[in-house]
Amino acid sequence: MPKPRYTQVSLDATPYYHCVSRCVRRAFLCGEDMVSGQSYEHRRQWIEDKLLDLAAIFALDICAYAIMSNHYHAVLYVDKSSAENWCRDDIIDRWHKLFAGHLLSQRYIRGEKLGKVELTKLDESVALWRDRLMDISWFMRVLNESIARQANIEDNCTGRFWEGRFKSQALLDEAALVACMAYVDLNPIRANMAKTPETSDHTSIQQRISRAINAYQPNHPHQQACTLMPFAGYPKEAMPKGLPFRLTDYLELVDWTGRILREDKRGSIADNTQSILVRLNMENKHWLYLASHFESPFKGLVGSVYHLKQACQKLGYVRTPGLRSCKTFFP
Repeated sequence: MPKPRYTQVSLDATPYYHCVSRCVRRAFLCGEDMVSGQSYEHRRQWIEDKLLDLAAIFALDICAYAIMSNHYHAVLYVDKSSAENWCRDDIIDRWHKLFAGHLLSQRYIRGEKLGKVELTKLDESVALWRDRLMDISWFMRVLNESIARQANIEDNCTGRFWEGRFKSQALLDEAALVACMAYVDLNPIRANMAKTPETSDHTSIQQRISRAINAYQPNHPHQQACTLMPFAGYPKEAMPKGLPFRLTDYLELVDWTGRILREDKRGSIADNTQSILVRLNMENKHWLYLASHFESPFKGLVGSVYHLKQACQKLGYVRTPGLRSCKTFFP
């Protein structure tokens, strides 16, 4: 029986989560319907635009994403510290970009003077909205509802467009994070939708490569794709907010992994990409399996046994789900 979403998300355990949402109808979410011949390719842009727009409103950063034919992947970082620093005006402004708010918030934005009791009620709403603006479930809800409405209008029908629940996996450490990101970025390669990462449309890896090609210092956070969470440096070193790896290391790792996965383009392990696997304490065979089947061995929590047990304790779990898989892939 599925666990409630609140029992799967603990910001004390990790701020990184892998989310997957799948289309429930026979027709493709994107691409071409093989029966009718109608193309829905333009819907990829709908999802990509909405995903990136919402990330600028919510206290969430996009680490990786890929828009596929009947589902999409997103690796999200919950930026709790930023949300906690938002003032009342910031929160109301962000919430009004998503919803109408209520009478008190509308009066406040218009500059009308509110009484003490009214301000107290408004602040109660602001506190609730702050929590929702750093909530993955609310992010996915707003994203999926908007796309479903557009698709239903285009298809001239009603009813469900997405499956009832989106799938989420908590990424408990750096090894789980980078393995999941590579898995997401290589989805179009595995599905034979693209030949190389830079030609895989509507993916985060294409954005990162396009920006890196023209950057004087591609590893500098300010010279990376502004709509995505930047790569800031190496784990355990003092660094600004960002992914704990160098961008060039990650791009080389994804390229090497993609070459190994494709039967017609076998490649050797480059010396300059081996170091990141050694640093993460992962075996090559396990890395290759995870880059192809990241969703299969794990249900909700992904990381080393140590981090898994810590997360289960914080979440109040009696049992430790996925212990064998985590022990195998993240020693």
